[in-house]
Amino acid sequence: MKLLLSTLLLASQALTAPTTSWVPDDTSASQEFADIALQNALNVPSNYSSRCDPRTAPRRREWHDLSLTDRRKWIAAVRCLQTKPSKIGESVPGAKTRYDDFHIQQTPVIHGTGNFLSWHRHYTWAFEQALRTECNYTSHQPYLNWGKISSSPLSSPLFDGSPSSIGNNGAYRPHPGITLGGTLPNRTTLSFPPGLGGGCHTSGPFANTTVNLGPVASYLPYLRPNPLKSGLGYNPQCIIRDINPAAAREASDKNVTDLLTTSPDIAAFQSQLQGVLERGIYGVHTSGHYLLGGAPGGDFFTSPGDPYFWLHHAMVDRVWWMWQGQVADGSREEVVAGTVTMNDEPHSRDATLEDEIDLGGGLLGETVRIRDAVRTTAGPYCYLYE
Repeated sequence: MKLLLSTLLLASQALTAPTTSWVPDDTSASQEFADIALQNALNVPSNYSSRCDPRTAPRRREWHDLSLTDRRKWIAAVRCLQTKPSKIGESVPGAKTRYDDFHIQQTPVIHGTGNFLSWHRHYTWAFEQALRTECNYTSHQPYLNWGKISSSPLSSPLFDGSPSSIGNNGAYRPHPGITLGGTLPNRTTLSFPPGLGGGCHTSGPFANTTVNLGPVASYLPYLRPNPLKSGLGYNPQCIIRDINPAAAREASDKNVTDLLTTSPDIAAFQSQLQGVLERGIYGVHTSGHYLLGGAPGGDFFTSPGDPYFWLHHAMVDRVWWMWQGQVADGSREEVVAGTVTMNDEPHSRDATLEDEIDLGGGLLGETVRIRDAVRTTAGPYCYLYE
């Protein structure tokens, strides 16, 4: 009987405890900024009364800090969304599942724009709500701290191909590297060398997932073209992974802390986050995308097709939350910089706090103003980060 109980206990621990053989890179430097942001968020009067009380608000957690069971619960909810029928209709003829509905049809007006941060905060939150309301997910959206895997992404349990991972890298297939800014006239370019994969990933819970949309702007030359120029036609394909150590190094904890310490205002922060090519700054947002690469992950327009996207953009949101929370007076919240077109091309008006964030006619989430999306404990939101 004692032997049986011991065996059951060990099995239970294996399901609930994260693996211990992998040692993450040190992220204590950026964690100090997160601790300050959290303390400032919790510093409310004892009689504070609001729909969302920061003192009891849920906290989004880092992927590697989740138990194996909690990782699998998120994975199961994502897979559930991938089995439900699309609600989006004829405007996206290639969308077959509810997961497909979370494509980025608005890419040119949500990158290099004044709404980049707020739009993606709302988008990630809407995805979390879909997991909770449509697939019975009872926890909250996790994030991937890029700095933890920056020196050796392939060693991370995130990519070990187990049932509690999001899969593995693709088999190597010769392909070119990645050029940033190369399609823009008279613009500085930066590049990453080819990654270590390029083929379909073959193990883990998403190995048999079909991506129905895209490609639009992939760097991989051998993908089957989409029947529609928009990339929204039906074009079933596997999830290709091309994990890129060079991109991972640019998403290091040092680069996160440099971003937080050298950005005095929202304009500087969001520019450096996305990349300032003429200064040799790749940007942790861009680098975090190409850390995974592949297709749809490395396609500017279709990257949400890989579940990695949601872990990545929750981290983007966390870094914004950290930057906002370095001051206790809220002066970094109701601020916006940039215009309503990508890199102001063509020239357009400045974005304002009153601009709407519309995820597609209410099919993905309610329409809010930028003003409503600048705090994680106000508007429709109620969450903090660890």
